[in-house]
This record gives sequence, C-alpha cells and structure tokens, in this order.
Amino acid sequence: MGSQRGQVMAFIAVALAIVLMPVAAYAVDIATVSSAAATLQEATATAAMEAAQQLNTGAFRSSGALVIDMNAARSAAQAVLAAEAPAALVSSVSVRGAEVTVEAGQVVRLPFDFFPMRAARLKAIASARLAAGYDSPTSFLLTVSASDSSGTL
Repeated sequence: MGSQRGQVMAFIAVALAIVLMPVAAYAVDIATVSSAAATLQEATATAAMEAAQQLNTGAFRSSGALVIDMNAARSAAQAVLAAEAPAALVSSVSVRGAEVTVEAGQVVRLPFDFFPMRAARLKAIASARLAAGYDSPTSFLLTVSASDSSGTL
C-alpha cells in the first residue's frame, strides 16, 4: 500500500507540471504583451500631446489661426516615441488644423512559444488638439487636450 501511495504522488506531481507549465507560460506571454501595450499607448498619447504643441508660428502671426506645423509635429512625435518606447515605430502623423493624430505600432516577441504565433503586433492611436485658453483676463495661453484609443491585433 505504501508503494501505491508513492506512485500516486509521483503521478500527481507529473500531471501538475504538465498542466501548470502551459498556464504559467500563457500568463507570462499575456503579461509581456499587456505591459508593452500599456507602454506603447502611453508613449503614443504623450507623443500626440507633444506634437500638438508645435504651433505654426508664421500662420499664427499672420492670421491668428492655431495651426500645427506638420514637420515639427512629426519630429516631436518621433522623438517622444524614441525616448519612451524605443521598440515602437511611428506609423503616421496626421494634422488637421489644430488637431494631430499619431499612430504607432510595435512588434512584441513572446518569451514562450505557447501560442502558434511567435510575436504580437500592437497598435496605438492618440489624438490631441491645440486650443486657445485663458489663464487670467490679461494672459492668453495655449492649451492641449488629448484623447486616445488603442488596439491589438
């Protein structure tokens, strides 16, 4: 009877290892992708806000219109993403008047080969708008408002 008890314990140990190893690998893969997605979305939102602050001073001085400088916005977005999410790439920067939208993507390699795919493609989109505002009756300040969305493929 003692030898059967030992066999059952060995069987349970092997069975638990077979069940728990894939679950642990899945958990690590999901945590890696979730962390990268959060970092990418935050960096993209920051990039959009920074890009929205790139006022076209020539247009502002001549007409008082709040227009974003496209080249400066693209450079600012790329600089922010390079600093905050080095593995991410700017897919596009679009400007419409005082609003800028930044799209970024990143490929995240999965630590374990639990899934048939070896990597996850992440995408993040964020928009920000440059808007005029008042701090006090005698000062004219520029403010930025932002919205973002993200998705994973």
